Amino acid sequence: MDMTYGQALKRNFLGQSPDWYKALMLVFLIVNPLIYAFVSPFAAGWLLVAEFIFTLGMALKCHPLLPGGLLAVEAIIIGMASADQVKTELANNLEVLLLLIFMVAGIFFMKQLLLFVFTHLLLSIRSKVLLGVTFCLAAAFLSAFLDALTVLAVVISVAVSFYEIYHRVASDPQYQHHPLAQRETLEQFRAFLRSLMMQAGVGTALGGVMTMVGEPQNLIIAHAASWDFVQFFLRMAPVTVPVLICGIVTSVLVEKFRWFGYGATLPASVRQLLEESEQQNAAQRTRQEKLKLWIQAAIGIWLIVALAFHLAEVGLIGLSVIIMATALCGITDEHAIGQAFTEALPFTALLTVFFAIVAVIIEQQLFAPLVTFVLSTEPDAQLKWFYVFNGLLSSISDNVFVGSVYINEARHAFDRGAIDARQFELLAVAINTGTNLPSVATPNGQAAFLFLLTSALAPLIRLSYGRMVWMALPFTVVLSLIGYLAIHFLLVPYTDSLLSLGWLLPPHL
Repeated sequence: MDMTYGQALKRNFLGQSPDWYKALMLVFLIVNPLIYAFVSPFAAGWLLVAEFIFTLGMALKCHPLLPGGLLAVEAIIIGMASADQVKTELANNLEVLLLLIFMVAGIFFMKQLLLFVFTHLLLSIRSKVLLGVTFCLAAAFLSAFLDALTVLAVVISVAVSFYEIYHRVASDPQYQHHPLAQRETLEQFRAFLRSLMMQAGVGTALGGVMTMVGEPQNLIIAHAASWDFVQFFLRMAPVTVPVLICGIVTSVLVEKFRWFGYGATLPASVRQLLEESEQQNAAQRTRQEKLKLWIQAAIGIWLIVALAFHLAEVGLIGLSVIIMATALCGITDEHAIGQAFTEALPFTALLTVFFAIVAVIIEQQLFAPLVTFVLSTEPDAQLKWFYVFNGLLSSISDNVFVGSVYINEARHAFDRGAIDARQFELLAVAINTGTNLPSVATPNGQAAFLFLLTSALAPLIRLSYGRMVWMALPFTVVLSLIGYLAIHFLLVPYTDSLLSLGWLLPPHL
């Protein structure tokens, strides 16, 4: 029996999302214009921000581009922000959009090399403590120069391929009495992969905070402060280096003492199976495929050098990677090239919606009272307050959105003379570290964590939302606390020392 138009409309609206979620979104869309017209634009603006953060937190129920986009479009229609202001925000952050579009796509064409590297790491290191730390450090290094989401996507691809190899053999009836088919082996293998995935995820956060290309909001902050790649790294170092060291120590401790779900080793029977499979793949690898690995390694070196010396805008460097990787590896089909952009464009569209919400915040001056309170405190207290506020918001919503809002507010405070250039640059460090470090607490805060949670691998290894929060807890506590202490004790004396030595550019906004 065919459904009615009402039933069809209900089915179509936000697709497979729960009915309660659909009803709540309709309430939001009905209430917002009423609050704006009959209560106050300021109250309606804050309600919109709360609703948008809610859609980010409910990303597992529905991709936030859909409900968040409806909220943003409605806000513009009823006059909470103008289309011109949204266009201005997009123009001011063009570098970030280029980063997401071209850099993520560029790394897509280097996946063969990254898969090769992580596969050999997993099979060549037998100590689980050393393996966990190595995955964490490798993800940190790659995320400092590449997109964190893409780095984790590669690690997920490695884990999925290994699980498929194991499952194909373990489910074969002729292996029903083999150790591979035992329930204990499966559970141990799942626990092993869960811990590696979380180590890699934390590594992307540790490395992503250190450079201007590690996370999208880093580039927004670097652009606002007029920092290049090296300057950004040096400015963040008094916070990011201690955090990296303590993060690695935490990685060692949780693996060694088997805390919070870490410490599971790779079953011997599974290791033997995976080694045999890799040996077979290596024997079948053609000269053309080997040459592609060398080409991709050379392109990787070019990428690091180009970023370090800021030879061009980050997005344009990513475009150069696409051109070289496709031209030199024989990828000429339009559809094959188009696949590289499928990972980046949904998040690029969502980021555009972020900027629409930011336009509402600017035009309605929503953060003016909060920023006025923070700026009324002593300069050192301002740094700590910005770090704390960014950390709390980033742990429950997306850190790109939070970082964009706060750096804009800090910039506006500088433009109107409320703070000087030196204080603005110190605040930029507090904002960047505040958005990147405490956000590991939940999958909501880190796009890479959310990507892992929604991947095909998560149900295979029984990695749920609650388990991710539990396994991230020791890192959340350590990273957040060490970041706060570094802001309090190290940031100002370090910055002043390097300025006096001429290692940092003086404030020049």
